[in-house]
Parts: sequence; C-alpha cells; structure tokens
Amino acid sequence: MPTSFPESSFETLTYDDFAEACDMGDIVAFGKVFLAVLYSVVFACGLVGNLLVVFALTNSRKRKSITDIYLLNLALSDLLFVATLPFWTHYLINEQGLHNSTCKLTTAFFFVGFFGGIFFITIISIDRYLAIVLAANSMNNRTVQHGVIISLGVWAAAILVATPQFMFTKRTENECFSDYPEVLQDIWPVLCNLETNVLGFLLPLLIMSYCYFRIIQTLFSCKNHKKMKAVKLILLVVIVFFLFWTPYNVMIFLETLNLFDFFPSCAIKRDLRLALSMTETIAFTHCCLNPLIYAFAGEKFRRYPYYLYRKCLAVLCCRPGHVTFSPSLSEAQRSRRESVLSSNFTHYTSDGDASIIL
Repeated sequence: MPTSFPESSFETLTYDDFAEACDMGDIVAFGKVFLAVLYSVVFACGLVGNLLVVFALTNSRKRKSITDIYLLNLALSDLLFVATLPFWTHYLINEQGLHNSTCKLTTAFFFVGFFGGIFFITIISIDRYLAIVLAANSMNNRTVQHGVIISLGVWAAAILVATPQFMFTKRTENECFSDYPEVLQDIWPVLCNLETNVLGFLLPLLIMSYCYFRIIQTLFSCKNHKKMKAVKLILLVVIVFFLFWTPYNVMIFLETLNLFDFFPSCAIKRDLRLALSMTETIAFTHCCLNPLIYAFAGEKFRRYPYYLYRKCLAVLCCRPGHVTFSPSLSEAQRSRRESVLSSNFTHYTSDGDASIIL
C-alpha cells in the first residue's frame, strides 16, 4: 500500500547526515514497471472474482444470512481497493501524475478499501466463532439486521482508521504524496506505519488465530464426518493471510526503523526499497484470493459460474426459456437443517459443505 508508493515512488536520491547521495534511480525505475504490471494483474483478477461474489449474492433467491452480508461487504471493500489500482498504474507510468482531486479520492478509497477488507475478514472469523463455539448463545443475535448494523460499524471504523493515512495527501509538482505540517513531519509517518502494522495485521491475525483455534477445538469434540475438510479450510484461511501479509508488514516495520536512520548503508536502503515494492504486490494479491477462500468454498457460489455459463449459452444460441439462479433442492433442505443445534456443534451456515467455517 502507499507507504512505498506515492510519496516515495519518484524519490531517486536519499541523503544521510553527511549529505552523501544514495542513488535510487534504477530501483525506482524497476519499481515503476514491476508495480504497474502487477497492479494491472491484481486489478483484473480482483475485479472478476469479487464481482462474481457480488452478483451471486444479489441474484440468489435464497434468503440472505448474516454470513452473506459479511461476504458481500468483503467483496465490496475489495472492489473499492482494486478500483484504485488503475489510477496508481497511471500515476506510475505517466509523468503528469494525477489531478489533485483524483489524488485525494484515490488515496482515500485505497485506504478505506484496504482496512475495510482486513476488518471484514476479521469479522467473518468472529462470526464463525459465534456460530460454532457459542452456537446456543448467539443464534438469536446472528440475524441479517445485526449483520447490516455491524457492517455499517465496520465501514465507519475503516474510514476512521484510514483517515490519518490520507488526510494530508495532495498533488504537488505532479506527485501525489502526503504533505505533512512541519510539526508532524517526523512523527506522523511513524504513526501511520504503526497503525498499519497493528490494526491492519497484528490485531486481526491474533483475533483470527484465536477464533479458528477455538473452532478447531469444537470441531474435534463433535462427531461430524466433514470436520477434517473444515479444519483444512480453517488452516488455509490463517496460513494464506499470514503468508501474504507478513512479509509486507515486516518491510513496513523496517521502513519505520529506516525513518530513524537505523540503516545508514546505501545498499541496505536500496534493498529495503526493492523488497517493499515486491512484498507490497504480494500482499495486494490477497484480495484476489478472498472470493476463492471465503465465498467459492460454498455450493451456492460454486454453482454461480455454471449459471452464468448456461445463461450466456442460452443468449448466444437464442434458446427459449429463462435461466434462473437459485439453490438446489438439496441445498434448500440442508438450509432448513442448519438451524438444528447439538450440545457441542451447530450446522448453521449460509453456504453448506465445508464452508460452515467461512
């Protein structure tokens, strides 16, 4: 995210206390090409995957659940995030940069989508914890109305947390970067990086780890033939989140140390700049995986691409008839059974199959 990007993308020289220049020209040039290409790929994949989730949820005739509300908002936050990537690509390859209003809005949408996606992943983990570990006590509170209210609260929190990241952003000399007041120039970048590390990674990871650890304990204490498949999905969620976001957050932390001149060597500074660009793109690809992990693990979402295929085929072949997207009979029957509670476990889920966790 823009800790490496706008404000420092075009800084080809840095200086130490002895005013010796450290040439970053080749690193910046490589970063422009590398980030532009990867941003385009992430945009295309993230747009298609998350749009499929949105269309599947909005076109389904099945009654919406609280999980559907969270999945829909996760897809919307990811769409908001990836929608800014073409603008950053344009910013990287065009010397004219972005207009001031576009600079401000793009940065704002970027950070709101970034934190919103992380927060909704965390909320989904908490929701699964309530549905499985505290099933008997939480059933009455896990309604669509509660989901809408909580989702609005998450969006408000995302905007609040994102505000320090973009509030000082503006266009200056064809560059879009944060122009801090003189009194804040030393402390504000550090606080922004710390906020990203803590609220955008450490705290969500701890919450997810605790929730899914308790869910695994509950699954192993019950008799269910699908529990191993569910456990694999749990491990997939945590491991993928950890693998994709840890390198980037480590680099942000090192970049914070660099602000305090912990790395006086020019070679180390060059390596940090290059590593930050690469880990940034790896982290951003996580939004492309969210539809696969959180949505398409369920039967309803797996059936939606096939529904689109049949619909397109009917249009191209001019076949009569109306193709609809609705749950199958077995899925509808399963949905009625999902509200039945046992002493240790509940099958309440919106998607069925092993997606009970997601």
